[in-house]
Amino acid sequence: MAVKRVAAAFFPPIALDARAKAPLYRQVYDWFRQAILDGRLRPGQRVPSTRNLAADLEISRIPVASAYEQLQAEGYFETFVGAGTCVARSIPDEISKPTTGPAAQRAPSARSSRQEDDRDGAPRRISRRAVAMHTEPQSWLDNMGAFRVSLPALDHFPVEIWSKLVNRHSRRQSRTAMAYGTAMGYLPFREAVAEYLATVRAVRCDASQILVTTGSQQALQLSAQVLLNSGDRVWIEEPGYHGARHALMTAGARLVPVPVDREGLNVAEGIRRARAARAVYITPSHQYPLGVTMSATRRMLLLQWAARRGAWILEDDYDSEYRFGGRPIASLQGLDTGARVIYAGTFNKVVFPSLRLGYVVVPRDLINAFSTARDATDVFSSTLYQAVMTDFILEGHFARHIRRMRMLYAERRGALVTAIKKILPGIMEVVGAEAGMHLATLLPRGVNDVAVAKKAARLGVSAQPLSSCYAKMPQRGGLILGYGGTDAGQIEEGLRKLRLCI
Repeated sequence: MAVKRVAAAFFPPIALDARAKAPLYRQVYDWFRQAILDGRLRPGQRVPSTRNLAADLEISRIPVASAYEQLQAEGYFETFVGAGTCVARSIPDEISKPTTGPAAQRAPSARSSRQEDDRDGAPRRISRRAVAMHTEPQSWLDNMGAFRVSLPALDHFPVEIWSKLVNRHSRRQSRTAMAYGTAMGYLPFREAVAEYLATVRAVRCDASQILVTTGSQQALQLSAQVLLNSGDRVWIEEPGYHGARHALMTAGARLVPVPVDREGLNVAEGIRRARAARAVYITPSHQYPLGVTMSATRRMLLLQWAARRGAWILEDDYDSEYRFGGRPIASLQGLDTGARVIYAGTFNKVVFPSLRLGYVVVPRDLINAFSTARDATDVFSSTLYQAVMTDFILEGHFARHIRRMRMLYAERRGALVTAIKKILPGIMEVVGAEAGMHLATLLPRGVNDVAVAKKAARLGVSAQPLSSCYAKMPQRGGLILGYGGTDAGQIEEGLRKLRLCI
């Protein structure tokens, strides 16, 4: 059944002046006409009835009706049966765009934190952190075509089961569930997460240490707020996750890129570059983006360094559920005897991205500090989705979904590797372990991976340039290819388009 959609009737308050020379109907008319011309009211937007507006303005209905008649006669308003009065849809869009003055025309750019003074005299500045976080437009993220990174196989998600669980909790929502939740999160969900992590990832924790977030990105932001002071040095993987760089920079951290090789983060090089660093951000189970697994020797070296220096280890375990070549890798947190590891994870990549549910495992002595920071950020996550996800885990649906997706992603990874050898032999070199939802490839020296990614985006292919994950331009570029949401047909077609771009 088609649903008739009418634009919302929200509109800015009208100010009338009883002492003005202009009559009331003219003031109402002038307000609506100006609001339409400067874009505050858009074509198709519904306006209040004359009765309701007159009541709101506490005036007679007659001047309001007269103003509406004039606006309709001049083509600013139109009336629809059953929908009331709306701003005319035929008004040209350029007429109703918001006006821009000198201040708007000289909006702060990303090149400088200090802007020229406006004619009014007030300087327009943005913070140095905002300037440092500026990135050029990433057109390869604008579509959901082949190889979109971090996109799961949404067409294989058990939507019917999920919908039944959502309906179950929506129908019986109590007043408590609809009210404010705690900053740490919904307790039954935290209990389910703690049991899952202890069983599957060898994480040492209980429900009291689980803080629910919107994802691993927010977990990193909270960790930075609680643990770092402005100017503190933090090791980051090179190449590494750009979102982590931004999260750490919001706290004013000084980032120290540390190279990654086949054994993961080079701990000895990190010590050489910044022995007294305050923290390190790391993806040890499946390094992003290269996909390597940190060796046991490097893990122990990192834990020993953190214990000696009193440093923090921010462990991002973003897609450890999907490992195809051997047994799952235990978490770094499970090896930590000094409570120096802050462990973060997410359900957004293994369920669906718009779920916005993640978690961070907090050392016991930091629970109050993290809870306070979470409350100051956005109070708490959606209780409804936490309750639904609790049942999804406890009733076994989550485990079954993981098993099915593990087999599917293993097939897709194999198909992608085979297709690369067939379609791009000698041009693309695959790197990384058999795990996760993406793989990294290297391109021949001299090939600009950003240019390739932009060309591919225009053909509907979403391939992320490897160089975007480096603080400094690497000697050799590459492409990050996500296969989670890319089926066999898209794989071959996407690679043929990439061959044209390369």
